[in-house]
Amino acid sequence: MKSLLFAMLFAVSCSFTAFGAEFADISQKDLAAAIAAKQVVLLDVNGSESYKAGHIPGAIDFDAKEADLAKTLPADKGALIVAYCGGPQCGAWHGGAEAAAKLGYTNIKHFREGIAGWKSSGADVEK
Repeated sequence: MKSLLFAMLFAVSCSFTAFGAEFADISQKDLAAAIAAKQVVLLDVNGSESYKAGHIPGAIDFDAKEADLAKTLPADKGALIVAYCGGPQCGAWHGGAEAAAKLGYTNIKHFREGIAGWKSSGADVEK
């Protein structure tokens, strides 16, 4: 019984580690500065319909580009890649972050506020 409980706790612990712990958050201020300096690649993981309705300027529609992501992302594996989705409660961003990590990118971050936070701050969106 103890070993079953331990195995279950270990599995839950590993799933939390795999879901977000290895990707640091980026603030809106730092993200806006990186966008202005053209030093970031944004992955919008909200789906193509949401992307068409409005996304952070310069973002890539992850759903549309996922199959060709290796061709879409920069050659520099240390480039800043930021994945985002709907907002703090949305976990879809992790799919984009993991896809970039599997391609060897090492500087991947998460914009926790997502498109909802971006819009509510009054920042521009692109359609």
